[in-house]
Amino acid sequence: MAETLRRVLTRDGAAWSGEENTPVAGPPLLLLGAPGSGKTTLLFAAALEAAGEGQGPVLFLTRRPLQSLPRGTGTTRDPMRLQKIRFQYPPSTRELFRLLCSAHEASGPAPSLLLLDGLEEYLAEDPEPQEAAYLIALLLDTAAHFSHRLGPGRDCGLMVALQTKEEADSGDVLLLALLQRYFPAQCWLQPDAPGPGEHGLRACLEPGGLGPRTEWWVTFRSDGEMMIAPWPTQAGDPSSGKGSSSGGQP
Repeated sequence: MAETLRRVLTRDGAAWSGEENTPVAGPPLLLLGAPGSGKTTLLFAAALEAAGEGQGPVLFLTRRPLQSLPRGTGTTRDPMRLQKIRFQYPPSTRELFRLLCSAHEASGPAPSLLLLDGLEEYLAEDPEPQEAAYLIALLLDTAAHFSHRLGPGRDCGLMVALQTKEEADSGDVLLLALLQRYFPAQCWLQPDAPGPGEHGLRACLEPGGLGPRTEWWVTFRSDGEMMIAPWPTQAGDPSSGKGSSSGGQP
């Protein structure tokens, strides 16, 4: 999943090694950030990227319908890609469990990408660690089932967005440690000072051992358009800088 998100952030479709864009799902990815930092926009951009690979539909799960589609990049207006994204809105943890458990009985083409936005909202209903572990296990099992249905050499990716807090308590730290065990790839979104009329952030991608750490400067214009550039201090050194902290949804 890190490669799909990296293609979104690079915006040129180039793979790490310069090879062809072979859709390899890779390990599950956790997208982290504070409120308003762009998590939903990046999830939606990843959905559009995967929808354009021709490998199958994309399943996008979120607690409530999006008020408007995030603008992101030019592919947002591609009707062929939009038609391949299936939105479902489980309003509670119980309904999310029911949806994931019934995925094994669903007919039709298997998704090539499973996305969940707002994990923290579902976990807030029952913050016990065992509930979080059960939900994560269901997500991983569902993605594995879709991978099996897709056939040899084709995997269903999994990407989950989690809202972080500025001041985390011990329970938040334990939850993050639990999630990081199951999501070896992570992308942290950290707000930064943009120009007038803009909303900017620093995106740091840790691909879970499949490539170098990479950082970008992401700016959202007042009209919602997303502009992306390599992080200035990186200049060819993907391992520079620190990777802590926040993100969210504009």
